[in-house]
Amino acid sequence: MATHFTLYGNLIFRDSDEGRRQSVKQSLTIAVLPVPSAVMDFEALDEELKEEEQPEGEAGEGEGEKTDQPAATQEEKEEYRPRLVGERKLTNQFNFSERASQTYNNPVRDRACQMEPPPRATFSDTANQWEIYDAYVEELQKLEKSKEKEKQKAPVAKKEDKMRGRKLTSLESQSDDITKVTKAAKIVERMVNQNTFDDIAQDFKYFEDTSDEYRDNLGTLLPLWKFQYDKAKRLAVTALCWNPKYKDLFIVGHGSYDFVKQSRGMLLLYTLKNPSFPEYIFNSESGIMCLDIHVDHPYLIVVGFYDGNVAIYNLKKPASSQPGYKSTAKSGKHTDPVWQVKWQKDDMDNNLNFFSVSSDGRIVSWTLVKNELVHTDVIKLLVEGTTVEGPEGLQLQTFGCGTSFDFHKKIDYLFLVGTEEGKIYKCSKSYSTQFLDIFHAHHMAVDAVSWNPFHSKVFISCSSDWTVKIWDHNIKTPMFIYDLNSAVGDVAWAPYSSTVFAAVTTDGKEKKGQEVQKGPEVEIAKLDKLLNLVREPVAKTSK
Repeated sequence: MATHFTLYGNLIFRDSDEGRRQSVKQSLTIAVLPVPSAVMDFEALDEELKEEEQPEGEAGEGEGEKTDQPAATQEEKEEYRPRLVGERKLTNQFNFSERASQTYNNPVRDRACQMEPPPRATFSDTANQWEIYDAYVEELQKLEKSKEKEKQKAPVAKKEDKMRGRKLTSLESQSDDITKVTKAAKIVERMVNQNTFDDIAQDFKYFEDTSDEYRDNLGTLLPLWKFQYDKAKRLAVTALCWNPKYKDLFIVGHGSYDFVKQSRGMLLLYTLKNPSFPEYIFNSESGIMCLDIHVDHPYLIVVGFYDGNVAIYNLKKPASSQPGYKSTAKSGKHTDPVWQVKWQKDDMDNNLNFFSVSSDGRIVSWTLVKNELVHTDVIKLLVEGTTVEGPEGLQLQTFGCGTSFDFHKKIDYLFLVGTEEGKIYKCSKSYSTQFLDIFHAHHMAVDAVSWNPFHSKVFISCSSDWTVKIWDHNIKTPMFIYDLNSAVGDVAWAPYSSTVFAAVTTDGKEKKGQEVQKGPEVEIAKLDKLLNLVREPVAKTSK
């Protein structure tokens, strides 16, 4: 609707007082204005003036004489007023006249078209028990064939395979109805969780404790989300790693530190957008001890197991719970638990590779070549002065147990290795039989070593002997020593400062309501348990 003109006004009765005032006022304004076509009736004015000048008596006689005149003429004289000849009469504002016009209506036309009916076919069939059975058997055979094809294929597709574009088989084209709504259901689940944990999300962004100003070196730790999975309750968290590309995604490795009773392991991926359930779940036969994510390919995860194997999981293929690459006894797996794995830069042929360290004393470089892992022993941690003559004059050498390592941030070939004997070896990728330097760093196992991200000569180490030490790799003695009164499990430099680091110890807090037994009797029982474990294999060998 388009409104072309709107006027708001008030209507007044003409016979009312206000109407009469407005009519008189309008007539006076018209009389004042110069009207060239207006002519005054002077004769009528003179007669009116003479009548007014007559005395009252004469007026009365005149009335008697004029009694024969009709009453209408007298009323006309009383109402007679001088007016201009050009005075405009007021129109009756309440006298409306309606006008209407009729437009020409176009004639209605009917149009129709005729087409051929679509082809129809009648189909009928009978379904018997043996036909249903044959259909299920055929489907199972297709599934087995597809699994065999997936095993034969490489986890990383070649460029030629991407360009070709293969046709979908009947099995791949038939998808479950559930898989079609998986993405939508995941988005809805995240929305519900964000509404449920909105208070925690606000604390995560804006929480600041004003009481921290009155504490010298003690801060406030506010627990936010709690991530848990029912099938991983009896497993220990052995490794954690944040995804370098997706900042809300982190990976958890589950295993067991009870080396007498080893069981299965699990690899879980959680996101801060959905703390109620993991995004990806991978099961393993052996416990996971360490893991690392590739910086350039954040969907590739390398994992080290307790049984000495290393494996690579591909998040682009979450449907297959098995890793894409895995070492075997033939391909040079470790004989002891793998304590640390770390991705490195691609080699000269642009092949992905990573390094691993184990208690068997080997530092191994693994390269992804086509469909297998190719290993190369970078260095073996030989302990000096421990060569023993075996039977028939064989020279037996003792290897150190590697626990951790770290590569230099700027010098690619330089790296450090920590051992259970408390030594730190400075090594080079170019020399597989010699060490560049040896640091007698700690009295117990070295749990972690790390180069400073800002200063190229400084590195830090921590140990189970309760100490954290900062070194210059050109000096044999430590520059700083920190005693934390408990075994130090890990240490890391701050990414924003060259002089700030964080360390964690093994003296965890007791749970609420948990009774921890203490005293010399408890310690003696622990030692007896360890001695019995050592005596059992000795007794078996003597028998």
